[in-house]
Amino acid sequence: MTQILLKLTTKPIPYPAEVHDRLAADAKTILDCYPQSRSALLPLLHLVQSVEGYVSGTGIGFCAEQLGLTDAEVTAVATFYSMYRGTPTGDYHLGVCTNTLCAVLGGDEILAALKAHLGVGHGETTPDGSITLEHIECNAACDYAPVLMVNWEFFDNQTPESARELVDSLRAGQPVTGTRSGLPVCTFRETARVLAGFPDERPGATDGAPGAPTLAGLQVVNNPLPQDDSPAADGSDR
Repeated sequence: MTQILLKLTTKPIPYPAEVHDRLAADAKTILDCYPQSRSALLPLLHLVQSVEGYVSGTGIGFCAEQLGLTDAEVTAVATFYSMYRGTPTGDYHLGVCTNTLCAVLGGDEILAALKAHLGVGHGETTPDGSITLEHIECNAACDYAPVLMVNWEFFDNQTPESARELVDSLRAGQPVTGTRSGLPVCTFRETARVLAGFPDERPGATDGAPGAPTLAGLQVVNNPLPQDDSPAADGSDR
C-alpha cells in the first residue's frame, strides 16, 4: 500500500494591520465594481497575490472575510485556475508553451534548455528568487510559435538561444520588453495588481494592435482567391 503523507499547516497568520487596511481599501474599490460581491473573487485573488507573490492561506482568509465566504469556497476557486500560484513565485514567472504546435516547432527544446541553464525544473524557482519556470498549455498564440510568456507578456518566435538570453537579462536586471507590446516587463507582483483591475502605469500600455501573422486568416477571408470555373480534365464537376 502506498502511504500518502499530508503536510499539515498551522492557522495562517493575519496580515499586519497596515497591510490589511491597505488591502481592505483596495478591495472596496474592486467590490464597488460588482453588483454581486462574490463576483469580485477572481480580482481579489490577484490582489492578495500582488502582496505575497502567491495566494497564501492568509490571502485566502482575507478574500473570504471580504466576501462573506468560507475559506473552503475561496480555496476551491484559487486551486482551480493555474494563474493563481500556491507557492511563492519568483520576480518573473516564465511559462514555456509545450502544446502541440509550439512543441513541434521547438517548445520542448526551449524548455529543456532553460531547465539546464537555470538548474530548476517545472514549477521550481531559482535560488535567487528571480525566475520561476513552468511548462504551460496553449497560450492561444500559435501564429507566433514557439512562444513563451514572462508574467503573461508574450515573447514570440523563440529559440533555445534567445530564451537563455532572455532569462540572463532578467536576472541581471536589464530592461526587457515584450515582443508584441514593446513594453518593459513588470514583476510578477506588479502584474498581479494590474490583473486585479488597477491601472497599468506603463506608458503606452493601452496601445497595440495585432501583428501580420494574427491577421493573415482575416485577410484571406476578406480577399478570397478567384474561383476557377473551368471544367475538370475528366469532365466531372470540381
